[in-house]
Amino acid sequence: MDTMNIALPENMKQFVQQQVAQGGYSSVSEYIRGLIRSDQKEKARATLEVEILQGLTSGDSSAMTDDDWREIRAAIQNRHGHRRQA
Repeated sequence: MDTMNIALPENMKQFVQQQVAQGGYSSVSEYIRGLIRSDQKEKARATLEVEILQGLTSGDSSAMTDDDWREIRAAIQNRHGHRRQA
């Protein structure tokens, strides 16, 4: 794991230290990693919402056929098939 140093104003440093003490974190690093993970999840959720909205406004819908579902399953299996092998 790489190390990254950051500079914080005193009031932010105190806030982080309070969160570590009160939030059950074992270290400042654990707290910061938690913040980053939370931000990553939020960004992924926002990206998914944009894609859903694009799909909803992309035009008229049509009924899915058995062939459509087979193609979707095959594409997903091809994309994620390596996970079963690991």
